[in-house]
Amino acid sequence: MSARDVKIRNVGPKSAAWLRQVGVRTTEDLARIGPVETFLKVKRAGFRPSLNLLYSMAGALADCHWADLPEDQKQELLLALDAAESANPIKTRWEKQKAASEPGAAPRGTDDAGESAAASLFDEPDGDDGSSGGDADRELSRFE
Repeated sequence: MSARDVKIRNVGPKSAAWLRQVGVRTTEDLARIGPVETFLKVKRAGFRPSLNLLYSMAGALADCHWADLPEDQKQELLLALDAAESANPIKTRWEKQKAASEPGAAPRGTDDAGESAAASLFDEPDGDDGSSGGDADRELSRFE
């Protein structure tokens, strides 16, 4: 493997770690996925990249420093990013929680009838005869 395959140009250690997390390790990976989709993958993974990462990846593919990218190419990248985000918006954690709490959305841990599927920590265990069985359990306790 050549040095070009190991290190993506214009990408520092923190951004390189983000890219590895989303499966982009080489310039060939970046070329196959594209800078806009790679940028979105990084955002969807929960990282907060700046637009400099987008420009850096485009510069790496053009074999130039990201600051040397022509302004029209930067504008094209921004338009492509905006279109891709509009087609498939990235929801924040808060937006996901809000969507889950809206009427019609089944809360976590409920069954189809809307009743809690998991017993609470403070629920009394059911006995065979309908009683809580507290006295029978008390005899078995080691802590008295």
